[in-house]
Amino acid sequence: MEVATTRVPRWFVRRDIDGLFGLALDNFIQILLIVSLCQTVLGFPAELVYGRILPGVAISLIVGNFYYARLAKEQGKREQRDDITALPYGINTVSLFAYIFLVMLPVKLAAIAGGSSGEQAAELAWQAGLVACFGSGLIEFAGAGIGDRLRRLAPRAALLSTLGGIAITFIAIGFLFRTFANPVVGLVPLGVILVTYFGRVRFGIPGGLLAVILGIALAWGTGLVSWDHAKFAATLQPIKFYLPSLWLGELWNSRSVFLEYFSIILPMGLFNLVGSIQNLESAEAAGDNYPAAPCLAVNGIGTLAAAICGSCFPTTIYIGHPGWKALGARIGYSVLNGIIMGLLCLTGTVAMLAYFVPVEAGMAIVLWIGIVIVAQSFTATPSHHAPAVVVGLLPGIAGWGALIAKNALRAAGLGTVEKPFTPSLIEQFKLSDTYIDGAFALEQGFIFSAMILAGITVYIIERKFRYAAYWSIIAAMISWVGLMHSYRWTVADTVVNFGAGTGTPWAIGYLLLAILFFYVDWQERRKN
Repeated sequence: MEVATTRVPRWFVRRDIDGLFGLALDNFIQILLIVSLCQTVLGFPAELVYGRILPGVAISLIVGNFYYARLAKEQGKREQRDDITALPYGINTVSLFAYIFLVMLPVKLAAIAGGSSGEQAAELAWQAGLVACFGSGLIEFAGAGIGDRLRRLAPRAALLSTLGGIAITFIAIGFLFRTFANPVVGLVPLGVILVTYFGRVRFGIPGGLLAVILGIALAWGTGLVSWDHAKFAATLQPIKFYLPSLWLGELWNSRSVFLEYFSIILPMGLFNLVGSIQNLESAEAAGDNYPAAPCLAVNGIGTLAAAICGSCFPTTIYIGHPGWKALGARIGYSVLNGIIMGLLCLTGTVAMLAYFVPVEAGMAIVLWIGIVIVAQSFTATPSHHAPAVVVGLLPGIAGWGALIAKNALRAAGLGTVEKPFTPSLIEQFKLSDTYIDGAFALEQGFIFSAMILAGITVYIIERKFRYAAYWSIIAAMISWVGLMHSYRWTVADTVVNFGAGTGTPWAIGYLLLAILFFYVDWQERRKN
């Protein structure tokens, strides 16, 4: 008689080290961006960054990473599985840039124009960021109750292809460029990652750890990174323990920001909600089915905790669960990430670590994650839905292309008060047969448009034309209020143009599309 063995997930396995390097590197990059942009773009003093913002970041990362690790442990016990992987979690990159450039910077510039000192303007900008972050958390938390319903309504190809579009552009291509910009340093770690996880070769130590060690050695050995006593001394100055504080009074004093910048806060909150739902779908496709409501609720709670404790930057369930699972990470990588990131933020040691460990040393792991996500978009959906996956990839690629085009314009000296971006640029692009206005339209709300266009394509393939029409009507409604496609010009960017009727041309186009689908559905019913 056979005795059934109980499979219980362990808190730590060997491959959690590999997952830790990928997730910690991703979080570490976000933290470096926060420090850099807050000090250079916003002019925040070091005490504000290290004494208020980073402790809030620490609390939010600890809350989320610990919760998702515990949830994975409990889920594994219930399902009698020891191969379950905790949901990856960290700072939301899109919101980070949006809140700095579209909320905090305008508030700072307006304060200075009104006669405030630089220090006063920085304080007001920080408070505005707190309100924006808090508003995003409220939207994420309130949306937790409809998460499962949205997952049931949206075809898997619609959810996964949206993530694939983000992965192939904003994750993979950037690090691929960086690899070939420094091939002597970048190619060997990439090779280690590929032969370890595609070729299933074992080196005696985790492949992720070996890749990072080789990357550090090559970066310092080739001179990509070199010793500079003055720079190193500067990294030691912020080091001390920072105790998190509650900033409820500052949130209340700046509450008017919520309405003033609602057109930014609402889309960001919705994007975070939809993105987290898509990442839950991605996790289920990889074999780990988590309940949507508590996962989304804690995601919102993490963002709320960030704002209350001083951070201006929302958190989210990260893209890339299939990659962490393929690496062999289970539960411990999430716990370790929360501990390590928390200590870095609470002790001010971020700058010193960045000095010794260049991004080139660990970027191969993140590139691998991007590859796995794109591959899953095709392998975890029915093969006949492949055209829908391709359609879903296109808006993300277009959004990335628009970003690159605007970066090129800024590098050429445009995007200043003297030489601002203007609609005349569109005609200049058209001279080379580049309809850049279409890319700008796809860039805004591309998470929504990718999911909707892929969903429409799925229902066309399945010959459910009425459902395709319903999705087109939803697209028309979202477009009409400016949540996707509609944009406006700023000095150095094109940004979402939220408001009733701002996306009327696209709304009309989607309504005409819905009429077409209703007509086709009627014709098919007549034939049958």
